[in-house]
Amino acid sequence: MNIFLLFLISKILFSNIFIDYFCSLQYFYTGVTQGINFPEFTIVGMMDGEQFLYYDSNIRQAIPKVDWIKNNEGPEYWTRQTKKFQAHEADFKVDIVKLMQGFNQSGGIHTFQRMYGCELDDETGATDGHMQYRYDGADFISLDLRSTSYVAPVKEVLITKQEWDGAEAEYWKNYLTETCIYWLKKYVHYGKISLERKVPPQVSLLQTDSSSPVVCHATGFYPDKVNISWQKDGQKLHEDVDVGETLPNHDGTFQKRAELKVTPDVWKKNQFTCVVEHKSGDPIHMILTEEKIRTNSAGTGASRQNHQSSCFKVPLLEVFIESVYNKVWWRTFHSLVLRTKHFIKLLFKPE
Repeated sequence: MNIFLLFLISKILFSNIFIDYFCSLQYFYTGVTQGINFPEFTIVGMMDGEQFLYYDSNIRQAIPKVDWIKNNEGPEYWTRQTKKFQAHEADFKVDIVKLMQGFNQSGGIHTFQRMYGCELDDETGATDGHMQYRYDGADFISLDLRSTSYVAPVKEVLITKQEWDGAEAEYWKNYLTETCIYWLKKYVHYGKISLERKVPPQVSLLQTDSSSPVVCHATGFYPDKVNISWQKDGQKLHEDVDVGETLPNHDGTFQKRAELKVTPDVWKKNQFTCVVEHKSGDPIHMILTEEKIRTNSAGTGASRQNHQSSCFKVPLLEVFIESVYNKVWWRTFHSLVLRTKHFIKLLFKPE
């Protein structure tokens, strides 16, 4: 498993937490038990969907991932971040042992994740914040900012809720609504040119073979907000359409796909159009025709010409990485995880 897959895990697991604010600051902490070729503890910092900071238990040092923070924060900042992350690393390792004991688990691969962050609507000034924890991929506790209390989805975490409600909940509410917003604004200022850039998507129609669904794939766009839909004779389709998650590319841009389940005899008799809307420019309309489809099957026209080209292979890898990840890797990973009740008693304190 590599760092990119880890981010995909966290992004998909917590994708329902954040809403479409103009900018966001997020941190993903992940602890894993020994037994796989992966650091026991990692931290990924994301600013408006772009990774800007990284730490893991192998390098034991916070490092910048983009120029805008490297050029604006000096050694004191990175020393402070490193010491803080090293303390969290020690806490996470202790916590996983406690969790396994609480679950009566003596072995296996287990994960402990924490996500927190804040968002700012640049137009209205509205702010929001979130913090959520997972053990072995399952929700077990989260902070409700409105009530300033923790939400326990199962009775086994009520003890933790009782311990955290009160002063600790107040601390984190203040952090998410004030301190986090302060740093978010500071990072936006640092990376104004980078974070406010607009890169249009490249759109392709992909298909593994003539009997498989047609995938409208948009990639290389920034920022990450994009809308992909299918139309039939000018009318938006809701059935037989599966829209995937927005996923990161290695270069800091993003990708997304919308799958259309339609047989060739149907789409050849009607006009099917993929519409991609992104703030970088006018909507892109890609009409489904045989010449525009890139496929793994030997054929005629553009599909055969592009089959061996490098620009064809890359989009296929990108568009199918999500399905491979979901159907193969995630299932394999969770086959190692002992499924038990949800119980947690955390030890670490907020920063």
